Amino acid sequence: MKQEYDILVIGGGHAGAEAAWASAHLGASVALLTLDLSRIAQMSCNPSIGGLAKGQMVREIDAMGGLMGIATDNTAIQLRMLNRSKGPAVWGPRSQSDKYRYAAEVQRLLSNCPNLDLISGEVVEILTEGERPAVRGVTLADGNTVRCRAVIVTTGTFLRALMHTGETKTEGGRVGEGSARGLSGCLTRLGLELGRLKTGTPPRLQRDSIDYSGLEVQWGDEHPLPFSYLNEYGQAGRWRPPLPQVPCHLSATNGQIHQIIRDNLHRAPMYSGQIQSMGPRYCPSIEDKVVRFADKTSHHVFLEPEGLDTDEIYCNGVSTSLPADVQERIVRLVPGLERVKFLKYGYAVEYDMVWPTQIRATLQTKRIAGLFLAGQINGTSGYEEAAAQGLVAGVNAAQYAGGKECDFVLGRDQAYIGVMIDDLVTKPPTEPYRMFTSRAEHRLHLRNDNADLRLTEIGRRMGTVDDARWTAFEAMRAAMERGFDLLRQNRMDGVNAMEWLRRSQTDWAGLCTLLPGASAVDPDIASRIEIQVKYEGYIARQDRQIERFAQLENKRIPDGLDFAAVTGLRNEAKVKFAQFTPRSLGQALRISGITPADVTVLAIHMDRSSPRNATGG
Repeated sequence: MKQEYDILVIGGGHAGAEAAWASAHLGASVALLTLDLSRIAQMSCNPSIGGLAKGQMVREIDAMGGLMGIATDNTAIQLRMLNRSKGPAVWGPRSQSDKYRYAAEVQRLLSNCPNLDLISGEVVEILTEGERPAVRGVTLADGNTVRCRAVIVTTGTFLRALMHTGETKTEGGRVGEGSARGLSGCLTRLGLELGRLKTGTPPRLQRDSIDYSGLEVQWGDEHPLPFSYLNEYGQAGRWRPPLPQVPCHLSATNGQIHQIIRDNLHRAPMYSGQIQSMGPRYCPSIEDKVVRFADKTSHHVFLEPEGLDTDEIYCNGVSTSLPADVQERIVRLVPGLERVKFLKYGYAVEYDMVWPTQIRATLQTKRIAGLFLAGQINGTSGYEEAAAQGLVAGVNAAQYAGGKECDFVLGRDQAYIGVMIDDLVTKPPTEPYRMFTSRAEHRLHLRNDNADLRLTEIGRRMGTVDDARWTAFEAMRAAMERGFDLLRQNRMDGVNAMEWLRRSQTDWAGLCTLLPGASAVDPDIASRIEIQVKYEGYIARQDRQIERFAQLENKRIPDGLDFAAVTGLRNEAKVKFAQFTPRSLGQALRISGITPADVTVLAIHMDRSSPRNATGG
């Protein structure tokens, strides 16, 4: 192991993998340090990638040169587009992945990545120096010191992690693995305020012990779309997943199960007082579902294979920390699971996190220069949210380590990634944060089909998009323009074909029967053109809204502004602004408890204090 790097990434989960990949591709010398190299990119919970809003984020990561989309396509065993009954703005691509192949694929990609070393080890201390503390290295558990200019902490659920199954408590962030105890104390000594959150996972069942005969079968899409644009460009609808596709099965809980759960709530750690931290409200345990939705007589149970070469079935919908004996009773009352064998019991895990009011939108901490945080340590939940933060942290850390301004920030109108990070730094999560389409006010723009049009140019400017991706992207964009030209240059019913397609109820297939040349357009390109044409009116309206907000978003608040000195500002607003240190007036307005009047007072103060006014210019 070398004794000095530009960047050290602590943790080998989805955030760590993406952070290391991005920063190494930008030319920084990077080491990823993790407790167990064989567990890099392990799918700790559901062996799936994507879904509503999450799928859009994976496409955004891929559009900027990230690795999650590529690894997902190469290891998918079922691909589906969710929400097809609604408009394309809220469609969400989802993959059921072979979790062992997924981890192996990410490890393969990282192992072949230039400028990146993968190192087994535990970091116990982050070393800083200077009047305004700045990162200078880390100390490992074996006593060795490694120097660096930046550190990215991506420890997931492993900070002082404690697993619960009924009354049984075990240290560790995942079954069979340990807990990173020393780093929590280090972060506290650095002046960061820690909180505690909880997540959970369901039991794993033996595939051959399930009776599938009466269960509903769920297959993926017959013609699935890939996550990575590299697999979409130039494929003319011919891309096929490299692995065999398999079905999932659907069952449900019932009243008898719910009663057993109620009778045993006193043995459930969340209800007995054994667990004090908050869990994810939008991905609740079966105990939470039974209590919160007392009127429901059943809840869905999805039986999802964890891979092609394993007999593990993920019992989605039955996340639980109930004692093992209760888990066996309730699961064996689910139709099809009467004789099921348990491979692992469900459990909850508590872990430390850092309140994200202490980070900037670049994911650099406010107190320590060169210290970046990404993933569940910032209070988020999910592989996709973690990976997206890893990409942002990796780019900004590379900029910082290279002596450049650390300024890679995506706006709320540019990406779901921008929405998530803005939410984190303006509205501290009281539960693990999960991305939803409803969180994005500009979701008509932020579709899964156009992430490359939104972000690939940005990735090219940042340096994360390589020549091969850029060439393919430009070819796709040129093909789209040729399709638009075809619509503009032909007339139907007295208007050009573009206007006709916008007004009509027919799709591109219907257009092909009436317009010569339309059938020659690549099906994927045609689908993208059709969505853009039919959404054009709505998008124009949203563009006007974005323009109105842009004045606030583009009005940057000077670094180091003394909010206490702003005349006429409410005391609560002074405290909030000092705590959150917003980047812009737009971000200031989104802070919980801040009113438009507060922002107006701040804007007036900034205008009066500007150098132009100070000099009479």
